Amino acid sequence: MLHVFTASRRLPSHSHYLLQCRNIKSETTARSAALDNVLSAFRSICGNDNLSLTEAVREQHGKDESIHRCRPPDVVLFPRCVEEVSALAKVCHKHHLPIIPFGTGTGLEGGVSAVKGGVCFSLRNMDQVLDLHQEDFDVTVEPGVTRKALNAYLRDTGLWFPVDPGADASLCGMAATSASGTNAVRYGTMRENVLNLEVVLADGTIIHTAGKGRRPRKTSAGYNLTNLFVGSEGTLGIITKTTLRLYGIPEAMVSAVCSFPSVQAAVDSTVQILQAGVPIARIEFLDDVMIDACNRFSSLSYPVTPTLFLEFHGSERSLEEQVNTTEDITGSNGGADFQWATDAETRNRLWKARHDAWYAALALRPGCKAYATDVCVPLSRLPQIIVEMKEDLIENRLTGPIAGHVGDGNFHCIMVVDPSDPDEQHRVHLFTERLARRALAMDGTCTGEHGVGLGKRTLLCEEMGPEAIQVMQGLKDTLDPKNLMNPEKILQPREL
Repeated sequence: MLHVFTASRRLPSHSHYLLQCRNIKSETTARSAALDNVLSAFRSICGNDNLSLTEAVREQHGKDESIHRCRPPDVVLFPRCVEEVSALAKVCHKHHLPIIPFGTGTGLEGGVSAVKGGVCFSLRNMDQVLDLHQEDFDVTVEPGVTRKALNAYLRDTGLWFPVDPGADASLCGMAATSASGTNAVRYGTMRENVLNLEVVLADGTIIHTAGKGRRPRKTSAGYNLTNLFVGSEGTLGIITKTTLRLYGIPEAMVSAVCSFPSVQAAVDSTVQILQAGVPIARIEFLDDVMIDACNRFSSLSYPVTPTLFLEFHGSERSLEEQVNTTEDITGSNGGADFQWATDAETRNRLWKARHDAWYAALALRPGCKAYATDVCVPLSRLPQIIVEMKEDLIENRLTGPIAGHVGDGNFHCIMVVDPSDPDEQHRVHLFTERLARRALAMDGTCTGEHGVGLGKRTLLCEEMGPEAIQVMQGLKDTLDPKNLMNPEKILQPREL
């Protein structure tokens, strides 16, 4: 068949084709030259050994512990001090390069994914405990210091930092996600335990959120910039130092495990223990499915019923009173099979089921992956949401044992899913959205401690409402007008 070309569809001439090739080659050369210039600038600041373009290193820094796929950055930098972080940020700002801060990669919501490529600032080389004031119960640390490393450093001081999210996370990363964990019912979350932050903004400006070197136990001075950056997930700036509140190591600790006939009985006991003024340090809930998984995984023999794990901190005399009050309350709610532990070895063995819950859940279905939901509701609504959730799991043929920080209404349904089964992945996705919306309908939140990241941006809009989201977007635009800081996390991408 003969094709007739109109003028608009005429094949380009040979000379036009050569011109296009030259233009493409010129653009490629220009991009390559620009990249070379940026890399040269990076190397002049942090040295050749603190820059990596290798695929393995980039992939390592493009994924956390979540189910979100790896989105590697274009380059990984390893700055050694805040001055280098600031200088590197200025280069990125000048060349419009996205910046993704990276601590230990233990996040659970895709917070380190380089969705637009760009530059990963891996802060592991900044690992100094800078200022310890024992008499004032505070310490300042760099972002490479993890919670376990800090407590090891504090071992001989009689002090400790109690916020424990489970993973050995970076303390600045914990501030960035407003992490908490099993001790939050007694000691609070990161939000209550951060006194000051040093932050590098998108343009390289260095600020101190409570004033340089300041560490008062309380303040009414101006806007609370510290809590603005706690929970900001790297979208407003890079946290390069955090000043933390410390606590005295308790004179004594006692742990216990107690089984209950129902979820309602376990939650009723929790509420009554808190109402009685018992300063409980940890009170964790595991449902029957999780207890069964832990028994199998760790060769334990706990009754397969809803169970509370409890821990008390204080003096010997105060602990006796706390334990007696708790026994009376749990007994009145049908609690049984009490197991108490006072020495460290027995306490650690008793808590093994809770500590190994993630791995026990994965062992239910070898070869599968896990995703932990993270809703939080008022305590009085906890039995209802857990019962409805368990019915939903059964109806949709899903595996999801439950573990939670019942003392503050936050719990995790650990979804065990086959990554090679698209239908199951879709059912899990729909289930997690239903669960989050149940929590919102009960005056709760879609995330108690893991953060928003990539997966909960739509839910955040539903939770906060358009007016509050608009204020958040305004803050983002003011501090990061080029949208370079960890783009597309927390806030939805803007429609063009």
